[in-house]
Amino acid sequence: MAAPPIPSPPQPAQPALADRNRRLVGKLLLLTGGAFSFGFALVPLYDTLCRVSGLNGKSFGVGGLPAAGATGNTIDLERTVTVEFTSTVMPGLPWEIRPLENSVDVHPGQPHTTRFLVHNRSGQPNTGQAVPSVSPGQAAAYFDKIECFCFSQQAFAPGEARELPLTFIVRPGLNAEVRTITLAYAFFNVTAPPRRTT
Repeated sequence: MAAPPIPSPPQPAQPALADRNRRLVGKLLLLTGGAFSFGFALVPLYDTLCRVSGLNGKSFGVGGLPAAGATGNTIDLERTVTVEFTSTVMPGLPWEIRPLENSVDVHPGQPHTTRFLVHNRSGQPNTGQAVPSVSPGQAAAYFDKIECFCFSQQAFAPGEARELPLTFIVRPGLNAEVRTITLAYAFFNVTAPPRRTT
C-alpha cells in the first residue's frame, strides 16, 4: 500500500514580500536623507558648540560684544601683538582662499580691518561657511571679531572672486606673554544639493 503524499508547506504570498521590500527601501532612503542633512548641519552645530564651550580657541566676542576678561576700549600704544592669518579649504569646496595680509601688527584695543580673497574656481555656484579658530587658546577670549564673513554663509557664482572683510580688536587684557595670535579659518561646503525631479 502506497504512503499518502506529504503536503508541501504553504508558500509566502508574493505581494507581502514586495510590500516588505518597499518599506525597507523607504526606511533606507529616509536614513540616507537624514544622514545627509545632518552633515550639512554639522558646521553651524560645531561652531555653536565651540563658542559656548570655548573649544578650539573660539572667540566669545562675536559681533562686537565684549569678550570674556575684556578690560575696556582703551588702546595700549605701549604694546604690539602680531596677528597671523591662515585658511584651509575643506574637501568638496572648489574654492581658492588666501589672506591679503599674512600677518599684521596691532596695538591691543585698536580696531583693524583686513581682507581675504576668495575665488570660486568651479563652473557651478557654491556656498561656503567659514569656521574660525584662535590660537593660543587663552587668546580667544581677547580676540573680538566685529565684522566677519564667518558670521554668515557666503554664496559665490561660477568663477566669481571677491574680497571678504574682517574687522577685529585684540583686547588690552591679553596676557603680556602672548605676542603672536593665529586666526585660522576652515571653509566648508554648505551648498544645498540639487532637487531631484520625479
